[in-house]
Amino acid sequence: MNESLWLATAYPKSTYPTVDDDVTCDVLIIGGGLSGIANAYFLAKQGKSVVLLEKNSLLHGATGNSTGKLTAQHDLVYADMIEQFGVESAKQYFDVNEQAVDFARSIAESDQLQTAHSALYSQTAEGTERLLAEKKAYEAIGIPFILAGSASYLPFETAHTLLIEDEAQIHPVRFGQRLAQLAVKEGARIFEHAQVAALDTDRHFVKLSSSKVVSYRQLVICSHYPIEALEGMQILKLDVERSYIAAAKTETPFDHQFISVDEPKRSIRTATIDDQSYLLLCAQSHPAGSEKETQLHYDSLTEDIKTTLGHPDVVYKWSAQDPSTPDLVPYAGAISNSSPDVYISTGYRKWGLSNSLACAEIISDAIVGRSNAASELFSPSRTDFGSLSSRALLLAGRTVKEFAGGHIARTDSPICTHMGCRTRWNKGDQTWDCPCHGSRFRADGTVLEGPATQPLDLG
Repeated sequence: MNESLWLATAYPKSTYPTVDDDVTCDVLIIGGGLSGIANAYFLAKQGKSVVLLEKNSLLHGATGNSTGKLTAQHDLVYADMIEQFGVESAKQYFDVNEQAVDFARSIAESDQLQTAHSALYSQTAEGTERLLAEKKAYEAIGIPFILAGSASYLPFETAHTLLIEDEAQIHPVRFGQRLAQLAVKEGARIFEHAQVAALDTDRHFVKLSSSKVVSYRQLVICSHYPIEALEGMQILKLDVERSYIAAAKTETPFDHQFISVDEPKRSIRTATIDDQSYLLLCAQSHPAGSEKETQLHYDSLTEDIKTTLGHPDVVYKWSAQDPSTPDLVPYAGAISNSSPDVYISTGYRKWGLSNSLACAEIISDAIVGRSNAASELFSPSRTDFGSLSSRALLLAGRTVKEFAGGHIARTDSPICTHMGCRTRWNKGDQTWDCPCHGSRFRADGTVLEGPATQPLDLG
């Protein structure tokens, strides 16, 4: 079974209780990744009575399977963001993510965070042109940068690099464990193995699979991909991508974290944990649930890290699943005007470590009534479904295709309990994956990742 470097080297697990009685709180948070934990910390620190529910174990989802990069350099994003939103909004996006890096640095311990320079690199003339366009966006926004030549740390030819110095990389699980302890210290109550079975936003409660009830005043959904039962949920506005990561032991750590702007697409960094250094390569991606032979991606990644990067001692392999909104910016805020007490945080587009912290501050400010300059940019209500119909139809079309084709051609696969699509068996991760909206199930049919909330019928 594949396992992430971060989960394998986490601190000894803290014990969090199950929900044994009905519970009442000011703010209920669903989702025990970094996003949910950060919301719990910020809100409890402001005096709110906070309950956090995690259906499995804390930090074992997207956070525990990330790359560990904590930076405001989110691939090529700022040139596109200026074109779509304008310079001021692009600057807001950079500022809140940079503030997230500063916040993490302020609370992290020495074995949880290290300073690292973030670098985009090009390999072709076309890639360099895109890199220079991003540089112009940095200049317009006021982002400090260094434009340099080839990346000397990388064992293959590169053309140019665009650096933001003194960003960070974290051990996401150790850092999340630390933040959870701080949240509990501030008064937050954290529960594990608390599967939400039903949600009533009119009467402000959720019912768990154990039949226990948690009542709330405000609800914050941080479940990576939102619970599908909520009216008005952005089901057709989130696409889900799966990518693959491998870690090999190395004797040559470096203080840069790289990502290519052209093909082949690679994200490369090193990490030192308890005096052992590792080289991490993230590559290979596809729409979630769209492929069955996923072991091929692990094999290709392993071969690349051995032959291209010269590190044969691959010791960890894992994959991550990331939803994205149609317009680059995550959703953080009240889900709609008709549900002002329901908040959502999702759509981090593979940059969930900084964005989850940034979004938590935006949501906590909204709940306590404090102004936040980025709230409008990140608002879930900013997108108009009609104007995004082409993207929505693409996703809906995939759903219809998979539903029809799946029932005809793959009668041996269990039906996803979300919207009735046929799942595919993922050989590499030993999971049932749904190609429609990204739900994943363990081999025994239990839910690993939503939006599905009920197990598969394997009978």
